[in-house]
Amino acid sequence: MSGRVTPAWFDDAKLGIFVHWTAAAVPAYAPVGPSPFEIAAAEGEEAAFAKSPYVEWYQNALAIDGSPVAEHHAEHFPGVGYETFVAEFLAGHAGWDPVAWADLFGDVGARYVVFVTKHHDGVTLWPSDTPNPFRSGWSAGRDCVGDLAAAVRGRDMRFGTYYSGGLDWTFGGLPITSTRSMFEAIPQSSDYVAYADAHWRELIDRYQPCVLWNDIGYPGAGDLDALFDHYYGVVPDGIVNDRFIWGSPPERAAVDFVTPEYSTTAPESGRWEATRGLGTSFGYNRLEPASSYLSVDELVALLVDVTARGGNLLLNVGPMGDGRIPWTQVERLRGLGAWLDTNGSAVFDTRPWSSATSGGGPAESTTADGRNVRFTWSPVDGAVNAVVLGATPGSDVAAATVSLDWPGPAPAPEAVVTRLGHGRPLAWHHGDGRLTVHLTDAPADDPAITLRIATA
Repeated sequence: MSGRVTPAWFDDAKLGIFVHWTAAAVPAYAPVGPSPFEIAAAEGEEAAFAKSPYVEWYQNALAIDGSPVAEHHAEHFPGVGYETFVAEFLAGHAGWDPVAWADLFGDVGARYVVFVTKHHDGVTLWPSDTPNPFRSGWSAGRDCVGDLAAAVRGRDMRFGTYYSGGLDWTFGGLPITSTRSMFEAIPQSSDYVAYADAHWRELIDRYQPCVLWNDIGYPGAGDLDALFDHYYGVVPDGIVNDRFIWGSPPERAAVDFVTPEYSTTAPESGRWEATRGLGTSFGYNRLEPASSYLSVDELVALLVDVTARGGNLLLNVGPMGDGRIPWTQVERLRGLGAWLDTNGSAVFDTRPWSSATSGGGPAESTTADGRNVRFTWSPVDGAVNAVVLGATPGSDVAAATVSLDWPGPAPAPEAVVTRLGHGRPLAWHHGDGRLTVHLTDAPADDPAITLRIATA
């Protein structure tokens, strides 16, 4: 599998939606704060696991004496075991509407959806032929995976599956308090190897996912080459993430893309996908204030920055326990979708724009008034898109101009500059390494505007 070319659809897609819907959305609590990676850097790994803002790690934090989750649970759910949340979560599936999810994700403009089919608590969201050996009633009676796959594909999006191959707390491992103990918690028994392999093969054969999105590594005895060979045979244009080999020698198996989390640090080469929640958690936290969610302006800037540097953004949605997506999340997604309705051609199906002065890397720039500019290139027609992040200043719209450092050779004299959503050509000139464009009807509250520079 080495040297395998990543399918073009992934390079074109740019925006995917991740969905973390787990039993932990019933208690729906974690301390709101920095990412676990920031906590670890500031306070150490033990603090990162005890204070993690990730709701989907509720069961682990509950097992750590003195953690905020343990204290919250003792106050609000005295004597209640996690199995109670699982039963309530599974019982609520009957009222869930997957079409409503798919309609929202499609309206935003997402090209693919990755659904958490089993998280670390071990609850499977499809009726598996390989039941959990330690917990009865730990699997959905409704085929949530199949129902969402049908709804998503009905809106012309691709459908991928997340599966926690590395952690399954029904097989043990709690509590995890460090990176070392996390990898030590990966079950290594032959029973678990067979269990995880059977689940992955069920997901592949039943749902033909566009992505195999594994998490927290995989048992050392797992035959990943055989699994991937089977997958590519069933889904020839499928792709595999890097988290099968976390904590393992990289030569164990080939992977198609890497997945920085709550980070946009890109690899030096190869495909990548930045992933994060709309707020501080992947799973739903009922105590998270609206102020801790990314604003629409921040979402636009994040997507544009990742796209301009050659990555995809897998943006997570955390539904409530009953399957409803909170309005705060819906509002942000719809705002991003509204911007993409006008500016999507600067994002989708594009590639980073490199120039002679950027050393072959993605070109970046700033405007005269200090706003960041990101560039993409449209292979179909060769147009360059300059996305100016931040609202256009000034109330005198007709006189508004955008002047930016132009990181490359001057546009051809016959080039036509337009603003996406406002099709008529704009007056422009180039001099002293700057491109100056004279705008018309530029509203001051747009998250960003896109200047399209094309040769006539």
